[in-house]
Amino acid sequence: MLYPAKAFLHFLIDSKNQYSIHSPFLFDYLTKGLKYQGNINLDKATSLRKELIQNNLEIEVTDFGAGSRVFKTNKRRISQIAAKAGISNKRGLLLAKTVAYFKPKHILEIGTSLGISTAYLATGAPKSKITSLEGCPAVAGIAQANLRKHGFDHINIQIGEFSKTLDQTLDQQSFDLIFFDGNHQKEATISYFEKCLKASHEDSVFIFDDIHWTPEMEAAWEYIVNHKKVTLSVDTFKWGIVFFKKGRVKEHFTLRI
Repeated sequence: MLYPAKAFLHFLIDSKNQYSIHSPFLFDYLTKGLKYQGNINLDKATSLRKELIQNNLEIEVTDFGAGSRVFKTNKRRISQIAAKAGISNKRGLLLAKTVAYFKPKHILEIGTSLGISTAYLATGAPKSKITSLEGCPAVAGIAQANLRKHGFDHINIQIGEFSKTLDQTLDQQSFDLIFFDGNHQKEATISYFEKCLKASHEDSVFIFDDIHWTPEMEAAWEYIVNHKKVTLSVDTFKWGIVFFKKGRVKEHFTLRI
């Protein structure tokens, strides 16, 4: 846990607020999108999150990724997964506002887990088609049941190792927004990014979770920022966001949001 704390201190030193931005496109996203005070009803998403945090059922988790810094065994209580690994209400609101602002028609989430972040995506984009990938059948089953229970019917969860389900999904559809929240390892993150490029377009938005989780994830983020197809990148500490707008001078921002 020491590494993220150290990385956060560096982030605070380097970061700026939205008023230091000279990109109209990014300034509008931050001020009109993330600062939007309009009607986004989070009741269903927050209710789903609350129920999961109160669920003490123990399940056997199959972990294909980097493992957990919190859990020592694969037997975990749903309440613990939701509280420790699930997205917070604050971050969930930012995710809902982001998709509401960009209005993606097709969304891909790599890493469903219990479906908390999926619910926030669905809240911000109620008319979008959402595909979410989850490796663990037990966790995916809980996510499917709870998302249906709370009325999130426009979500398709694909179960299986990402090495298989991701390729199949990308062959079928291009995506306007992709949320990377699965295998938090350098090589896997870079591989998913490279694969997803073929199913992206100039207006696609990629969001990477936990970019400062480990030195490996920071290295993966640096690779992504420097990729020739990325023209605008934003480090918010928790997330890394990249855009592919053509005809732009390449820019990178480290921002507190």
